[in-house]
Amino acid sequence: MKTLVTNIGLLAGIGNELRKEGATMGEVACLKDAWLLIDGEVIAGFGAMADGIPSGADETFDAAGRMVIPAFCDSHTHAVWAGSREREFEDKIRGLSYAEIAANGGGILNSADLLHDTSEDDLYEQSIARVREMMAAGSGAIEVKSGYGLSTEDELKMLRVIRRIRDAVPAVIKATFLGAHAVARGMQRSDYVRKVCEEMIPAVAAEGLADFADVFCEEGFFTPEDTAQILETAARYGLRPKLHANQLAVSGGVQVGVAHGALSVDHLERTTQAEIDCLKGSGTMPTMLPGASFFLREPYGNARGFIEAGLGVALASDYNPGTSPSGDMRFVMALGCIQMHLTPEQAFNAVTINSACAMDVSSIAGSIAPGKLANIIVTKPGFTTLGTLAYRYTTPFIDKVILRGKTL
Repeated sequence: MKTLVTNIGLLAGIGNELRKEGATMGEVACLKDAWLLIDGEVIAGFGAMADGIPSGADETFDAAGRMVIPAFCDSHTHAVWAGSREREFEDKIRGLSYAEIAANGGGILNSADLLHDTSEDDLYEQSIARVREMMAAGSGAIEVKSGYGLSTEDELKMLRVIRRIRDAVPAVIKATFLGAHAVARGMQRSDYVRKVCEEMIPAVAAEGLADFADVFCEEGFFTPEDTAQILETAARYGLRPKLHANQLAVSGGVQVGVAHGALSVDHLERTTQAEIDCLKGSGTMPTMLPGASFFLREPYGNARGFIEAGLGVALASDYNPGTSPSGDMRFVMALGCIQMHLTPEQAFNAVTINSACAMDVSSIAGSIAPGKLANIIVTKPGFTTLGTLAYRYTTPFIDKVILRGKTL
């Protein structure tokens, strides 16, 4: 099935790059008055209307001057969870900190209790509804973590749900094992780390349930030494490292992540020049999560400083029940501009090609190029520039979401 999209006002995000860094973060290749050809699940080609359009399409769609962009990529989510943590929202309004809520038995441990009492089928139904919501908002590639299980049985339950979602939706889904999200109730940290390494990771690997392994390397959770032990074990079982780092404090997480070849280090609300220097020359993608900063009223990551130092930056939603209950990547892009002082081009690259890189799918997603998946957004009329997406950040902007060549 070949589909031809004609009269595209602006085709944005063209290119085969696998990531953007430094000055190139501000560059977005575009083509005005364009056509785009989709062949099955992939992009077959594009060009200028003035140069002529290809023949032989089975279906033609007239974009009538609308903008076409690659679907967003969301490289850090916790979209599989049970129940609600709305009460903690009210605790935050009353002034309790994230650490105080966790110390009172809320936070991650609360989610673990709720998940333990939820069947796999119920967990699947709750979670796939969120993923479909994210796709409808324009996300075409989504990473999803475990981490609300905190026991071998419940971590496996979460990862099986992620696998079921991957098999049921057209979005690209990547799974991350995050058993080291918090220490399970009634356990000492050292004993729990041993359980993660000796029991959980082998069980996850035996079923082939995860692409990556993650650790919450933060004060009050897991130390850099714990993190190194877990990541080394995960690597032996074929799980590539990703990492939560520097959300609550300068934790040393960036350094341990880079030392272990992490695909990305995520959060980065609190960093110094040492983290920038450590990331230079590495293959690790700095990933910032402005939705969590917004919801928690916490500092935003130093994205501008990272880019000015020659680094790339990805932005992701951190969609989760406690600290970022939104999977809307257009809002993430807007926060990148409004709160992190990125240009629309920098923010756009951060939520497309660089976030694809942070989940190791930039060879198939994150930009518009022949051979990549036909994961695109067709905007409504009136959205003619990338800046308009961020500027009109609550105005509905999507006319169509097309994933793997099919309209949702």
